Amino acid sequence: MNLKINHLQHVGIPVTDIEISQSFYERLGFQRAMNATFMHEGEQGKVSMMKREGIIIELYQMPEAELVNVRQRKDGRIDHIAFDVDDINETFDLLKKEGFAIIEEQPVFLNFWVKGCKYFYILGPDGERLEFCQIL
Repeated sequence: MNLKINHLQHVGIPVTDIEISQSFYERLGFQRAMNATFMHEGEQGKVSMMKREGIIIELYQMPEAELVNVRQRKDGRIDHIAFDVDDINETFDLLKKEGFAIIEEQPVFLNFWVKGCKYFYILGPDGERLEFCQIL
């Protein structure tokens, strides 16, 4: 298999109050690189990409109805790690052909960054979610 991964793109962390989390990471030297909203089951959530040098942390706050799940987690807050790829469709097709457990039926578009991004997740052997993402 000839899978090309450029670098670790970001680590996704679900938070209960995005403003408090943004302030916390700013105290550690991170800056807000992108803020956006997203829809989840008809309700709006919030996301903030926090950047320091080559490190990006994705903070996201689910809509109120889903925050209960975030608050009840007992095994930490990291939700996924994301790998940067050049061609999301090629990567999707390759991993599908190789038999990886892909969660989405096709790459998903999000209106993040300047021109958007596309991503999909695969499951690791212990259920960990690995995201492959192309910033458009």
